[in-house]
Amino acid sequence: MAQANDKYLQIISDIKKGEFKPIYLLMGDESYYIDSITDLIIENALDESERDFNQTILYGLDAEVSSLINIAKRYPMMASRQLVVLKEAQMFEGIDDLILYVEQYQPSTIFVINYKEGVLKNKKLVYAIEKIGAVYEFRKLYENQIPKFITDYLQGYSLSIEPKAVSMIADYIGNDLNRIAGELEKLKIVIGNRKEVTAQLVEEHIGISKDYNNFEFLSAIVNKDVYKVNRIIKYFESNPKNNSIIPTISIMFNFFSNLLLMYYAPDKTDMGLTKELNFKSPYQLKEYKTAKQYYTVFKCVEIIALLREYDAKSKGVGVSTSTTDASLLRELSYKILH
Repeated sequence: MAQANDKYLQIISDIKKGEFKPIYLLMGDESYYIDSITDLIIENALDESERDFNQTILYGLDAEVSSLINIAKRYPMMASRQLVVLKEAQMFEGIDDLILYVEQYQPSTIFVINYKEGVLKNKKLVYAIEKIGAVYEFRKLYENQIPKFITDYLQGYSLSIEPKAVSMIADYIGNDLNRIAGELEKLKIVIGNRKEVTAQLVEEHIGISKDYNNFEFLSAIVNKDVYKVNRIIKYFESNPKNNSIIPTISIMFNFFSNLLLMYYAPDKTDMGLTKELNFKSPYQLKEYKTAKQYYTVFKCVEIIALLREYDAKSKGVGVSTSTTDASLLRELSYKILH
């Protein structure tokens, strides 16, 4: 199944080529994709000189259904089409009545329904829109999909990014796509004539340490570098607001789960493991090959159990309210390394 970002890139490509649907229903809990597509349609559907008479943007809380339908049904003035956008459609009380327009839509109108914080429950309306237009649902990306979002975003500007820089951004920001996009736009401006975003640039302009982050912490665990592990924990302890234990545990859980899969993979060649773990390149196996030298399959199972235990503790289960993330991480690391 295509990831949300693949689907998004295809829609963007169609819009830039001037291929529009008469009705778009953009819905889901990932507002980044919904707003980006809406903005791009607004940017490309009409020439600037056509917008005064042929572009209408309404908001769900203020819109009135009969007025909205009348606007959508009218003919364009001195243009081949008009654009009608209903933003925040989840706040629109007359959403179900839009079936009246969909069943007798105006072909020269591009009608965009921007529906956030969930999906439209009226299946009859959704099916009717699908017959003549396009329905897209965008869900929050999983953490393991964020690196692809970052690389795809920069590739759109013919820029590459170091794997370490990708991990730094993904680990630090998580799956807040609007914030990631904002930071990448900042990097795009400061990169100048260079073609690659480096860990150094990320450190300088996003404020993420290239030496003290979850990427480096995992690497220290993999290589059983006790000194480096404790040095990073001490840094995390001095910056608790920006270094929650929850993403650290999540990253470690994903790594050791993948490592366990490697032990049981039917094809243990580089290409076979790359495919098994859904990696883009065999290069991503490098850290795992190192880990296999130090962690047996039985130790992986033990570590995964420990990570589940400390994930619960990080959320207050079985620990006092005064327990810090750093103390939990120090305890967890000791049990993994010894």
